[in-house]
Amino acid sequence: MAMPTDVGIIDTMIGFPAEDFEHYEFIRKQLKDAESASFDFPVEHLFKGVPKEQYGATDPIGLTLGEMDACGVEWGLIGCEGAVNRKALTDHPDRFAAICGADANDVMGAVRKIRHCKEAYDIRAVGTFPAGCFPQIPIDDAKWYPVYAVCCELDIPVFVCAGVPGPRLPMDCQHVERLDRVMYDFPELTLVTRHGCEPWEDLAVKLMLKWPGLHYSTSAFAPKHYPSAIIDYANTRGADKIIYAGYFPMGLSLRRIMGEMPEVGFRDAVWPKFLRENAARVLKID
Repeated sequence: MAMPTDVGIIDTMIGFPAEDFEHYEFIRKQLKDAESASFDFPVEHLFKGVPKEQYGATDPIGLTLGEMDACGVEWGLIGCEGAVNRKALTDHPDRFAAICGADANDVMGAVRKIRHCKEAYDIRAVGTFPAGCFPQIPIDDAKWYPVYAVCCELDIPVFVCAGVPGPRLPMDCQHVERLDRVMYDFPELTLVTRHGCEPWEDLAVKLMLKWPGLHYSTSAFAPKHYPSAIIDYANTRGADKIIYAGYFPMGLSLRRIMGEMPEVGFRDAVWPKFLRENAARVLKID
């Protein structure tokens, strides 16, 4: 049950504290409550200890690499947009792999972007945030289907936020039941959920039992808050389906995550799969 210390961890959601919080403007423009307007980080009502003090670092790449080294993280999945991300991908190809974001409100624009990013940055995945699109696009909406199709064609996974969104935005578009239709229509698709699937984590487990290509990542959750249904599933039939993801520097520090991680009740055989092997297989890192 002990967490191993000799596994080169792959973090499937990490970034750099390069600038201020202005990159959350796409979320802020949709929020309506006064309290959210006062937040730097749009989900401050859910997180304690957001590492704000690290934002604006003069060497954000070096800072993140230092945190990774201190916590045993060998690889990080990062965005390919913006000068800092692109410099990290160019300067440290042995530490970072690329993911590109997609908003299917511009259907063909999203498809062209994915193809371009695959050619230019060898992206290993596509990321979507249905509740953060403006307007929102449900997970199983037809607008996403060309995105899912091109991911199948390029043989790369799509990471999809599912469950109640943290920002104070409507949740219906991310209901976990919507994954069922997508997996039915795209049996070749590898889909990894992000941000918990709560309060439908039991349904997420049932769907993972049903669909071979459906996986779950632990992004935006401190380990002490990992849903018990997910831990139980990993320890039984789902050892190959649960993938580690952090949330640095967005809402959690790596040191907090790894400080809490040894208390998670994974069985010995699950740990290397969770920390590295599942992500390596899905992202084709090894």
